[in-house]
Order: sequence, then structure tokens, then C-alpha cells
Amino acid sequence: MFSGNWLNDQKKIGLGLTGGGILFTILGMLLLFDRGFIALGNLMFLAGLSITIGLHSTITFFLRKKNRKGSAFYLGGCCVVVYGWPMIGLIIEAYGFFLLFCEFFPTVLQFLRRVPFLNKTLDLPIFKKIFNHLQKMGGLPRTQSDAEFGVGRR
Repeated sequence: MFSGNWLNDQKKIGLGLTGGGILFTILGMLLLFDRGFIALGNLMFLAGLSITIGLHSTITFFLRKKNRKGSAFYLGGCCVVVYGWPMIGLIIEAYGFFLLFCEFFPTVLQFLRRVPFLNKTLDLPIFKKIFNHLQKMGGLPRTQSDAEFGVGRR
């Protein structure tokens, strides 16, 4: 079905851990911001990311000059969750996650538009209105510096 060996066992485990981390974080939010589930979700997400793309690539990604602010907010939010303030920590993490991965959002949105069920969902008027509004403002930010300064897609 797929050509090549791009999805080996190590990447399957990493993607499973990443997905499990997202699931545990969502479960922690549904269970009234349970810090244990959220902290476990953060740990699983970071471990899954490290296993999927490699430890060196993960460290390089988080320590890149343009990603330092997002990394500080994301990892700081993880610490705030462990400290005992999960709601505030998740808000800080979400901002850091946005700064870190804002370059990938347009690609993810295009991919989601090709998924059969999500395609119909994203064609609902409310989502079209949001996406059209974003497009009028210049679209989603392409880089972290665009996100920081409020500049949209050119």
C-alpha cells in the first residue's frame, strides 16, 4: 500500500505515544482539569515526539532560535500543570504550542479538508465563515514571528 519504509515500528510507537498524550490531555480537561492526566499527557506527547522524529531533532526543534519563545511557554506550562494549576498551565501550553507549530497549521488544515468526514464538517457555514474571516485578515500565520506580530499569510 505504501512505498518505502517511512513508517517503521519506531515511528508507529512514537505516533501512538503522541496520540495517547493528546488523548490523556483531553481526558484530563474533561475530568475537570485533573493534573495527573494532563501531566501524563504532556509526558507522553513529548516522548512520542522524541521517538517519532528522534531525540536530536526534537532538541534541535525546541532550541532553535525562532522557537525559543514557544518552547519556553510550552515547557513552562507543563511545569505549571505539575505544580498544581492545570487550567493556567494549559492556557500557557496552548499559547506555546501555537507559537511552536503555527507554521504547520495551514498544511494540517489542507489535509483535514481531504478527509471524507471532516471535509463535510469543515464545509459547514460556521467553519467557512471562520476560515473566510482568517483569509481576509491574511490567513493563518506562516512563521512564529508572524504569529508574534500579528502578521498573516502574504
